[in-house]
Amino acid sequence: MSEQPRPVGSRLGRRNDPDRRDRIIDACLEVIAHSGVTGTSHRKVAARACVPLGAMTYYFDGMDDLLQAALTRFATGISDRFERRMAGASDADGAREAVAAIILDDVFGDDRELVLSHELYTLAARDPAYRSITTAWMERSRAALERHFDPETARLLDALIEGLSIHRALDSRTRDPHEVRTAIARITAS
Repeated sequence: MSEQPRPVGSRLGRRNDPDRRDRIIDACLEVIAHSGVTGTSHRKVAARACVPLGAMTYYFDGMDDLLQAALTRFATGISDRFERRMAGASDADGAREAVAAIILDDVFGDDRELVLSHELYTLAARDPAYRSITTAWMERSRAALERHFDPETARLLDALIEGLSIHRALDSRTRDPHEVRTAIARITAS
Protein backbone atom coordinates (compact mmCIF):
# COMPACT_ATOMS: atom_id res chain seq x y z
CA MET A 1 0.00 0.00 0.00
CA SER A 2 1.52 3.33 -1.04
CA GLU A 3 1.69 6.27 1.32
CA GLN A 4 -0.53 9.23 0.48
CA PRO A 5 1.33 12.50 -0.16
CA ARG A 6 1.07 14.98 2.65
CA PRO A 7 -0.88 18.15 1.97
CA VAL A 8 1.21 21.26 1.35
CA GLY A 9 1.85 23.14 4.58
CA SER A 10 1.53 20.09 6.76
CA ARG A 11 3.84 18.04 8.87
CA LEU A 12 2.81 14.46 9.57
CA GLY A 13 -0.59 15.27 8.16
CA ARG A 14 -1.32 18.15 10.60
CA ARG A 15 -1.59 21.75 9.52
CA ASN A 16 1.31 23.85 10.62
CA ASP A 17 0.82 27.23 12.15
CA PRO A 18 1.62 29.34 9.06
CA ASP A 19 2.74 32.33 11.17
CA ARG A 20 4.85 30.38 13.66
CA ARG A 21 8.24 31.17 12.11
CA ASP A 22 7.40 34.89 11.97
CA ARG A 23 6.19 34.83 15.59
CA ILE A 24 9.46 33.21 16.64
CA ILE A 25 11.49 35.89 14.85
CA ASP A 26 9.41 38.69 16.39
CA ALA A 27 9.69 37.07 19.82
CA CYS A 28 13.45 36.82 19.39
CA LEU A 29 13.64 40.57 18.77
CA GLU A 30 11.61 41.21 21.93
CA VAL A 31 13.85 38.94 23.99
CA ILE A 32 16.98 40.64 22.60
CA ALA A 33 15.51 44.07 23.38
CA HIS A 34 14.77 42.96 26.95
CA SER A 35 17.71 40.64 27.76
CA GLY A 36 20.38 41.38 25.15
CA VAL A 37 21.87 38.83 22.79
CA THR A 38 23.75 37.11 25.60
CA GLY A 39 20.51 36.69 27.55
CA THR A 40 18.61 35.27 24.58
CA SER A 41 17.94 31.55 24.58
CA HIS A 42 15.77 29.13 22.65
CA ARG A 43 13.72 28.59 25.80
CA LYS A 44 13.04 32.32 26.32
CA VAL A 45 12.16 32.88 22.67
CA ALA A 46 9.87 29.85 22.54
CA ALA A 47 8.06 31.00 25.69
CA ARG A 48 7.68 34.53 24.31
CA ALA A 49 6.38 33.19 20.96
CA CYS A 50 4.06 30.70 22.72
CA VAL A 51 5.47 27.77 20.75
CA PRO A 52 6.89 24.43 21.89
CA LEU A 53 10.64 24.46 22.48
CA GLY A 54 11.05 21.85 19.73
CA ALA A 55 9.70 24.35 17.18
CA MET A 56 12.91 26.30 17.52
CA THR A 57 15.03 23.62 15.87
CA TYR A 58 12.33 22.89 13.31
CA TYR A 59 12.50 26.41 11.92
CA PHE A 60 16.11 27.40 12.67
CA ASP A 61 19.42 25.54 12.51
CA GLY A 62 20.51 27.03 15.81
CA MET A 63 20.64 30.24 17.79
CA ASP A 64 22.92 31.92 15.25
CA ASP A 65 20.45 31.20 12.44
CA LEU A 66 17.61 32.64 14.55
CA LEU A 67 19.61 35.73 15.53
CA GLN A 68 20.54 36.40 11.91
CA ALA A 69 16.92 36.07 10.79
CA ALA A 70 15.69 38.34 13.58
CA LEU A 71 18.34 41.01 13.15
CA THR A 72 17.95 40.95 9.37
CA ARG A 73 14.21 41.55 9.85
CA PHE A 74 14.99 44.40 12.23
CA ALA A 75 17.52 46.07 9.89
CA THR A 76 15.23 45.63 6.88
CA GLY A 77 12.34 47.24 8.74
CA ILE A 78 14.50 50.22 9.71
CA SER A 79 15.74 50.54 6.12
CA ASP A 80 12.19 50.40 4.77
CA ARG A 81 11.12 53.28 7.06
CA PHE A 82 14.26 55.23 6.18
CA GLU A 83 13.55 54.84 2.45
CA ARG A 84 9.92 55.92 2.88
CA ARG A 85 10.98 59.06 4.74
CA MET A 86 13.52 60.00 2.07
CA ALA A 87 11.16 59.14 -0.80
CA GLY A 88 8.59 61.53 0.67
CA ALA A 89 10.93 64.50 0.29
CA SER A 90 10.40 66.53 -2.87
CA ASP A 91 13.37 68.92 -2.58
CA ALA A 92 16.58 69.51 -0.62
CA ASP A 93 14.80 71.25 2.27
CA GLY A 94 12.33 68.39 2.50
CA ALA A 95 15.22 65.92 2.43
CA ARG A 96 16.94 67.76 5.29
CA GLU A 97 13.71 67.65 7.27
CA ALA A 98 13.34 63.93 6.48
CA VAL A 99 16.85 63.32 7.87
CA ALA A 100 15.91 65.29 10.99
CA ALA A 101 12.74 63.17 11.36
CA ILE A 102 14.78 59.98 11.00
CA ILE A 103 17.06 61.12 13.81
CA LEU A 104 14.54 62.78 16.12
CA ASP A 105 11.48 60.58 15.62
CA ASP A 106 12.71 57.22 14.37
CA VAL A 107 16.09 56.84 16.07
CA PHE A 108 15.55 58.90 19.21
CA GLY A 109 11.90 58.01 19.53
CA ASP A 110 12.27 54.34 20.40
CA ASP A 111 14.54 52.93 23.11
CA ARG A 112 13.78 49.37 21.95
CA GLU A 113 15.24 50.09 18.53
CA LEU A 114 18.29 51.76 20.05
CA VAL A 115 18.99 48.63 22.08
CA LEU A 116 18.44 46.34 19.09
CA SER A 117 20.71 48.50 16.93
CA HIS A 118 23.52 48.37 19.44
CA GLU A 119 23.16 44.63 19.94
CA LEU A 120 23.49 44.23 16.18
CA TYR A 121 26.47 46.61 16.05
CA THR A 122 28.25 44.58 18.73
CA LEU A 123 27.71 41.32 16.84
CA ALA A 124 28.76 42.95 13.55
CA ALA A 125 31.98 44.23 15.11
CA ARG A 126 33.00 40.63 15.80
CA ASP A 127 31.33 38.48 13.16
CA PRO A 128 31.34 39.02 9.38
CA ALA A 129 27.98 37.25 9.02
CA TYR A 130 26.35 40.03 11.06
CA ARG A 131 28.49 42.66 9.39
CA SER A 132 26.79 41.72 6.12
CA ILE A 133 23.48 42.75 7.74
CA THR A 134 24.85 46.15 8.80
CA THR A 135 26.56 46.63 5.45
CA ALA A 136 23.29 46.04 3.59
CA TRP A 137 21.54 48.40 6.02
CA MET A 138 24.13 51.16 5.41
CA GLU A 139 24.02 50.66 1.64
CA ARG A 140 20.24 51.09 1.62
CA SER A 141 20.48 54.16 3.86
CA ARG A 142 23.07 55.81 1.63
CA ALA A 143 21.10 54.96 -1.52
CA ALA A 144 18.02 56.61 -0.02
CA LEU A 145 20.06 59.68 0.95
CA GLU A 146 21.64 59.82 -2.52
CA ARG A 147 18.20 60.52 -3.98
CA HIS A 148 18.76 64.06 -2.67
CA PHE A 149 22.46 64.44 -1.86
CA ASP A 150 25.76 63.63 -3.52
CA PRO A 151 27.45 60.38 -2.38
CA GLU A 152 29.94 62.06 -0.03
CA THR A 153 27.23 64.11 1.68
CA ALA A 154 25.02 61.00 1.90
CA ARG A 155 27.85 59.11 3.62
CA LEU A 156 28.38 61.95 6.10
CA LEU A 157 24.65 62.16 6.86
CA ASP A 158 24.50 58.41 7.37
CA ALA A 159 27.42 58.64 9.81
CA LEU A 160 25.69 61.52 11.59
CA ILE A 161 22.54 59.46 12.02
CA GLU A 162 24.47 56.50 13.40
CA GLY A 163 26.72 58.67 15.57
CA LEU A 164 23.86 60.58 17.11
CA SER A 165 22.08 57.31 17.86
CA ILE A 166 25.14 56.15 19.79
CA HIS A 167 25.34 59.46 21.67
CA ARG A 168 21.62 59.26 22.43
CA ALA A 169 21.96 55.75 23.78
CA LEU A 170 24.96 56.50 25.97
CA ASP A 171 24.51 60.13 27.05
CA SER A 172 22.32 60.85 30.05
CA ARG A 173 21.69 64.43 28.86
CA THR A 174 18.70 65.21 26.67
CA ARG A 175 19.77 66.23 23.18
CA ASP A 176 18.52 69.52 21.77
CA PRO A 177 16.61 69.05 18.47
CA HIS A 178 18.18 72.29 17.25
CA GLU A 179 21.59 70.61 17.48
CA VAL A 180 20.41 67.93 15.04
CA ARG A 181 19.12 70.43 12.50
CA THR A 182 22.31 72.50 12.81
CA ALA A 183 24.47 69.45 12.11
CA ILE A 184 22.35 68.50 9.07
CA ALA A 185 22.55 72.08 7.72
CA ARG A 186 26.34 72.16 8.12
CA ILE A 187 26.85 68.82 6.42
CA THR A 188 24.53 69.66 3.52
CA ALA A 189 25.72 73.27 2.98
CA SER A 190 26.97 73.78 -0.55
